[in-house]
Amino acid sequence: MERSLLGFILKYSKREQVMLLIGTVASFPFLYVSLDLPKTIINKAIGGRAFPVEFFGQPLDQIPYLLLLCGFYLILVFINGGFKYFLNVYRGVVGERMLRRLRYQLFSRVLRFPLPLFRRRSQGEIISMLTAESEDIGGFVGDSIALPAFQGGTLLTIIIFMFWQDWILGLAAIALYPLQAYFIPKLQFRVNQLNKQRVVQVRGLSERIGEVVTGVQEVHGHDTSRLELATFSERMGEIYGVRLRIYMLKFLVKFLNNFIDKLTPFFFYSIGGYLVINGKLSFGALVAVLAAYKDVSAPWKELLRYYQNLENIRIKYDLLVENFDPPGMLEERLQTEEPETTPQLTGLLIATNLDLREEVDTTGAPTAVASFKFDLPQRVAVLGKAGSGCDRLAIVLAGVDRPLGGTITLGDLRLTEAPEAITGRKIAYVGPEARLRQGTLRENLFYSLMHRPVKAPAYSDAERSARERTLAEATMAGNSALDINADWIDYEAAGIAGPEALIDRAIEVLTLVDMDRDVYELGLRGTIDPEVQPVLAQQILEARRRLRDRLKDPQIAALVEQFDRDRYNDNMTVAENLLFGTPRDKSFDLEQLSENPYVREVLQKQGLMDEMIEAGRSIAKVMVDLFADVEPGSELFEQYSFIRAEDLSVFQSILQRTEGVPPSELGAADRSMFLSLPFKGIPARHRLGLMDDQRRARLLEARHALAESLPEGAVEFFDVEKYNPAISIQDNVLFGRLAYGKGRSAAEVGALVHAVVEELGLRRSVMEVGFEYNVGIGGSRLTAAQRQKLALARAVLKRPELLVIDHATATLDPGSQTKIMGKLFAEFQGRGLVWILHRPDDCNQFEHVLVMEAGKVIEQGAVTELNKPGTALQELVAAG
Repeated sequence: MERSLLGFILKYSKREQVMLLIGTVASFPFLYVSLDLPKTIINKAIGGRAFPVEFFGQPLDQIPYLLLLCGFYLILVFINGGFKYFLNVYRGVVGERMLRRLRYQLFSRVLRFPLPLFRRRSQGEIISMLTAESEDIGGFVGDSIALPAFQGGTLLTIIIFMFWQDWILGLAAIALYPLQAYFIPKLQFRVNQLNKQRVVQVRGLSERIGEVVTGVQEVHGHDTSRLELATFSERMGEIYGVRLRIYMLKFLVKFLNNFIDKLTPFFFYSIGGYLVINGKLSFGALVAVLAAYKDVSAPWKELLRYYQNLENIRIKYDLLVENFDPPGMLEERLQTEEPETTPQLTGLLIATNLDLREEVDTTGAPTAVASFKFDLPQRVAVLGKAGSGCDRLAIVLAGVDRPLGGTITLGDLRLTEAPEAITGRKIAYVGPEARLRQGTLRENLFYSLMHRPVKAPAYSDAERSARERTLAEATMAGNSALDINADWIDYEAAGIAGPEALIDRAIEVLTLVDMDRDVYELGLRGTIDPEVQPVLAQQILEARRRLRDRLKDPQIAALVEQFDRDRYNDNMTVAENLLFGTPRDKSFDLEQLSENPYVREVLQKQGLMDEMIEAGRSIAKVMVDLFADVEPGSELFEQYSFIRAEDLSVFQSILQRTEGVPPSELGAADRSMFLSLPFKGIPARHRLGLMDDQRRARLLEARHALAESLPEGAVEFFDVEKYNPAISIQDNVLFGRLAYGKGRSAAEVGALVHAVVEELGLRRSVMEVGFEYNVGIGGSRLTAAQRQKLALARAVLKRPELLVIDHATATLDPGSQTKIMGKLFAEFQGRGLVWILHRPDDCNQFEHVLVMEAGKVIEQGAVTELNKPGTALQELVAAG
């Protein structure tokens, strides 16, 4: 990365800057002529008397001559505008390309930061520097040389023109420039220093906000909200003080510029008027000079603004260089090199004097180093107390980070200097906290196989041309030209021939880490598009039919109330019964269905409107009586009340105000409040006595009336012969609602759903749907155990020759830990496995043991040799 802003600009955009300069210089003759032509029009075409005049051998009278000159002036305006348009657009293109290049360089450096740096520098600070703070730099690059050249050249052209008309007026025009040139830079320097201070303060504020957001539970748990608000207020006050000084200086600069700008015309009017009166200057020349001066202020202001911006951008660039060039950064070649051959990780692994510290200790304390050796392949256990350095050893051994000193060799291979094309493909690491990306489970699982493109995508001719232009632009901006739409999955690394076998291999790996059941459940909760997967949709309908056959058994029939278009479902809300489907249009959202004008119109036509409002009033009375003395935060409100705690007093007031008032005479707001309540009622659950056979029948009529004229596509109706893409696979199979109040109904019916799915051989297809489950930011939609299992599966999938596990199963229950450990032993038979143990007694299942303390290996050897009285291993095992 170039150390100076000018060096960065010249290195990567020299040719473009030359093009801009050529265009800029080419525009100046046209600018000069456009300044001089108005004088000719006034003095010769308007004020002249010697007509006709000769123009390229053609005699012209006054009016044609005037129109001809005006036409030339219009052409010059168009040419000058064309130059400005070209230069502005090209400057924008250059700026955007350089911004793209800069951000790419910064991001590539982030990928090479030493891991400990991410614990010292917040995520928000890095993101802010890479996005917001680099934005201005990119925009400046396009203007860096061309803008001062264009504006400076324009200014010089105008000044030369004014001197050509009259040297006294020329001197008057520039008389105050030295004053501006002296004071403005000094004031701007102070503004720049304050801006630099402001940037640092804002970064610190961002970091603090990030810490509070990620640790907000600590604020609640320790009642420190006032402390955090006071800290925030103090920091905002510091920023306010700096910004206030910036504003004062900035507007002082603006005041001086405006004052000087308005002072210069005084000289023109006084001196120029004197010269015209005394016949020493033509009136046309004075008008031309005044018009030129009107244009001279713009380039002068642009130059002053450019200087101010230059200093600000230089400071930002220097800060970026300072922050994105930390010591200990990974060499670029280690991420880009592709070795001709990849060595096998077998033989004697020797670690010599490994310095496992995260950063250099400046206190001069003695450094502990670790040295050890063991053969690969074999199972190696690493044990140590907290702070022993086991976790750091795992990261270094896996090549995830590099040690401060020392070497690890395996035959002729120096692992500490090996490129990531070897360490990232031959070795896998799973730590105590799984690092997942926002996206699908599939994307996270296959991430370990995506090293480089292996197969170009199939494009149409038009798509290929567009893609080639996109990649060519990426190349010009110094970005990666690898096609993100290509197939990046390394099937060979997964041990399969191609994409057809990938899902089966993934299921094998998920089964190995005990996550197959989780993915299967996620698949059942997922949805499919029957138009994209018609065969699976038909198979699910067959599963529905088989489940309905099983539910005919009298012993289990009462567990589910199935969907029937001609029958009211007592285990659904009134809103669900009316709609009898899944809304696709937001206006038919079930929570707000009572507000829908079309629904209200149907209820009115069916004679149900007043009846439903009266039912809502009855529900409100019951709720107010039942919950009047219940604490607002009680769970009873959420479980049983139709009314939120904060709305209880509102309904109480409405009931008192509308006592004895017929529904038809209620105000619109009161009618809406009452109408919303019965829509939430589930007869089987709430048992408020508000649903009888007559009302059920009338609501069914309203259901049919609603469906007849409903806008097409607004609702996906429940149809026993049709797959519903708006609900999950499991709900499509069940096609009904669990009966309320039936003990273990969910478990029994769930078992029946699983049985028919398994019976039809749909488990694999359902799991494939589960692969499309969005895991959320950082995997937040998965449990901690699921995240760890997915991280293990991802590591196993690429078949590494050495797997390093650092407390990766500690969050799992003991049974799962033992089960997964046994399966991994079988899977990695003949391959290396290094395990940082959190259960010391598990060491008996390993062939070799390393015992660490304070960054050193204090014992190593076979378990049978070390697990005896008096050894550090025995002490750890005994302590549990």
